[in-house]
Amino acid sequence: MSRIALILGPDGGADRVVPPTGATARLTLLTSAAMAFLAVFALALSMAAGRVATTWADALARTATIRISAPAGEIGPQTEAVLRVLDQTPGVAAARALTDEEQRELLDPWFGSLPLDDLPIPRLVEVTGTAEGYDVEGLRQRLAAEAPGAVLDDHGRWRRPLVTAASRLRLLGGIALVLILGASAAMITLAADAALAANGQVIRTLRLVGARDGYIARAFVRRFTLRAVIGAAAGTLIGALAVMAMPGPGIGEGFLTGLRFRGAEWMLPLLVPVFAGAVAWLATGAAARRVLRGMR
Repeated sequence: MSRIALILGPDGGADRVVPPTGATARLTLLTSAAMAFLAVFALALSMAAGRVATTWADALARTATIRISAPAGEIGPQTEAVLRVLDQTPGVAAARALTDEEQRELLDPWFGSLPLDDLPIPRLVEVTGTAEGYDVEGLRQRLAAEAPGAVLDDHGRWRRPLVTAASRLRLLGGIALVLILGASAAMITLAADAALAANGQVIRTLRLVGARDGYIARAFVRRFTLRAVIGAAAGTLIGALAVMAMPGPGIGEGFLTGLRFRGAEWMLPLLVPVFAGAVAWLATGAAARRVLRGMR
C-alpha cells in the first residue's frame, strides 16, 4: 500500500515534468476509455454465454421426444402403451402425446401447405424429466418391449453442439479480455515513450540538479496511471449504460436478449478501471525505466 500511495499520492510536484495536456494525454484517455468499453461488452458476452450454456443444457437434459412409427391401426394402442410405460417410470415428471394440430404446426415450416392427412406421420410424445432424471437405457428397453415402433430421442445430439458452442463463446470472451488488456498496455507504453522522448531535455536538466531516475519515473507512472483510470472509468460507465440498454431476458433466452449482467455480476465492471490502472502502472513503469536507461 505504501508503494501505491507513493506513486498515486502527492510527490512534491514531480509530475510537473509530464505534460498535462497534448497528444499523449488524449491518447491515454481515449485508449483506456475505448478498451474499457470493449472489456465491459466482453464480460457481458462471457457471462451471457455461460448462462445460455447452462440454460440449454438443463432444458434439453430434462426433455425428450418419443417417436412412434407404426401402421395406422397400431398408432393408438402403441401411444397408450408408451404413455403407460412413462407413467410408471421413475424420474419422468410429465408426458403427453402431441395433437394433430401441434404436429402440423411443427411440419408446416418444412412442408408448407402440402396435404399431410394421407401421409404416414409418426406420433410424437413429449417427455419431461425431473431434476434427478431417469434411466435412459432402461426406458429404451421397456419401450422396445411394450411398443416396438417407439424410438426415444433424449436430445443428446442436439444438446452437445449447442452447449459446446456456448462454452466456446465464453472462452472467446475471456480471450478478448486478455487481448484488450494487452492492447491497452501497448498503447499506453507508446504514449509513455512519446512523453519521455518529448521531455528528454527536461529529464537531463533534472538529472543535473540531482533528481534520481526513480523520482522521474514515479512522475510518469503516477500521471499515466491516473489518466488510464479516469479514461477506463468513463469507458466502463458508457459500456455499462450500453449493456443496460440491451433487450432484457424477458423477450427470450438467447445471446442478444440475455446480453446483460444479472445480480452480483454488475460488480464485475467495477474491476475494469482497477485492472486498467494496474496495466498502466506496469506498462508505464517498464517504459520509463527502459527509456531512462537509454538516456544515460
